[in-house]
Amino acid sequence: MADPADNAGAVIEHHLANSLARHRLPEFTGIDWAKLECEECGEEIPAARREAAPWATTCIDCQSIREEKSRHVR
Repeated sequence: MADPADNAGAVIEHHLANSLARHRLPEFTGIDWAKLECEECGEEIPAARREAAPWATTCIDCQSIREEKSRHVR
């Protein structure tokens, strides 16, 4: 039987693996980062945001909404 620390470690590893799979470097995935659109609203992610956070999958507005929602869930 696994203890809580083992369970937490497994969850963390799972989330890390999923995150890394989604955010691989473009030269290895063939993604043209310059044309990425927000996965929430479909608008183009602004160039300044792509430069500051090349792994971002949402625009600033949608990311702010996500973060606000996550604060209310906890």
